[in-house]
Amino acid sequence: MKTAQVENDKIVIKEIDDIKLDDKKGAIVKVLGCGLCGSDIVKFKHKIVKNGAVLGHEIVAEIIEINSNTNFKIGDKIVTSHHIPCGECNYCRHGNVSMCEHFKKTNIFPGGFSELVYVSEEHLENVAYIIPNNISEEEISFYEPLGCCIRAIKRCNLLKNDNILVVGLGSIGLLMSEGLKALGYNVYGCDLIPERISLANKMGIQAFNSKNLEEFSTIIKDKTNDYGVDAVFMTSGADKAIDVALATIRQGGKILVFSSTPLSNGYPNNEIYYKELTVLGSYSPSPADLKDSYELITSKKVNLKNLTTIYPLDKIQEAFDDTITNKIFKAYIKITNQT
Repeated sequence: MKTAQVENDKIVIKEIDDIKLDDKKGAIVKVLGCGLCGSDIVKFKHKIVKNGAVLGHEIVAEIIEINSNTNFKIGDKIVTSHHIPCGECNYCRHGNVSMCEHFKKTNIFPGGFSELVYVSEEHLENVAYIIPNNISEEEISFYEPLGCCIRAIKRCNLLKNDNILVVGLGSIGLLMSEGLKALGYNVYGCDLIPERISLANKMGIQAFNSKNLEEFSTIIKDKTNDYGVDAVFMTSGADKAIDVALATIRQGGKILVFSSTPLSNGYPNNEIYYKELTVLGSYSPSPADLKDSYELITSKKVNLKNLTTIYPLDKIQEAFDDTITNKIFKAYIKITNQT
């Protein structure tokens, strides 16, 4: 079977032996396609994974072999996430499921950028769903990343009709905005790239260029009765995005950190103290968040059109390059065709 592997700062296609189910519980799936996640880019750029690693986890797939107590069967087209929390450890009991050691250890094998993948019984039981006929591969591939966004939104404990600013309108920023809108919040967005701002506005997100911070903060104040927004969602990986958050958040507001930054700068202690700000992070979703994501996508309550650019597996390096240089919003790697 073909796999896309990391090798000396490149993504190369390599043939390996087909994986087998043997006597294991779970399923072997034929991967129809896999979304390219920002975390894949980070692992590739910063050399976090070793040569031979197969990245990718946002898979859309068809079951070709199964040994399971679930109701899934051969021929089912499914979407699944890649991590499952234990639900019992100290982290899980406190709602920090992505810190759970079991969560970190569970994964699909060998990785999503592969023609065949092993999905465990635990995945089938907890985070796998049938794909409805009226939902495209590209739309359902947002199942796991939207789940991440849903978790972040839940962690903020917002009030209906709260005013929210999403800083950074790449694919995750737009996805976060769609999730916020679907759940009943007033959403504003900002970025420095005109194409992103234009697409956001077409999607019904009031989006602005934040290059002139003083001017942009005045716009936000005017739209929020001079308060500022109730929450800022940081989906930008730029250090200067912190300045945008602090200039637009109301006193007592919340800043949700959903990205890493190059310099790893922090939020000023006195800003947090005197303004009673809440700064919190969110990383990966629980099975409950993924269920909510699935329901939002399959009910078409989120707009996932025009976000995806499709690449064949043999052009996966181009997909990585185009993503890194901001030529596209989101890459979907088409791996095999449906039967």
